Amino acid sequence: MRKFSVRPTLTIRGRKFKGLRGWAGKPLHPPLTDFPVAAYIFGAAFDVIASFGRHDVWARDFFRAGTYVFIGGAAVSLLTALTGFWDWLRSTEKGTQARRTANTHAWTMITVTVLALVDIALRLNVYHTRTHPNVAILVLSLVVAGLVSLGATFGGTLVYDYGFNVETAGDSPVWHQSEIDVFPGDHAT
Repeated sequence: MRKFSVRPTLTIRGRKFKGLRGWAGKPLHPPLTDFPVAAYIFGAAFDVIASFGRHDVWARDFFRAGTYVFIGGAAVSLLTALTGFWDWLRSTEKGTQARRTANTHAWTMITVTVLALVDIALRLNVYHTRTHPNVAILVLSLVVAGLVSLGATFGGTLVYDYGFNVETAGDSPVWHQSEIDVFPGDHAT
């Protein structure tokens, strides 16, 4: 009996390309969300650490690390928002629970992105003069971390509770009890 299956997960061949949405069974939006979520949470954690050690030499390194991860998170957030908007536009029907939840998710994440950009602007304004975040930056970072976690929860609800935008590569059902790897577009049994 084989123990691992790798190629079907990484195979794009046989999947229908859907533009900014990705490929059938391999959407672009969900994996892009991981980076901004982690970046904003780590950025807030770095700010808390820098605040506790504000009189220590290493606090400056944590403050700067927080700045870098916020910038990286914001950069990926733009592509994430674009792919998410395309999913919303092409996949949701007005008046449905999935659409209302997607709207809540989208507006929460748009708010996160705007607040993160404000946070970055404040950081860059004091980047060379401070060794730790001021109160405004610290509070803003914590709000961004909390909101990004909330927004990710709404996104997770779309996928795991509603099965929104979850599709196979064209082979049905979603899972087969089999010792043979199932590849997209390969209907041989």
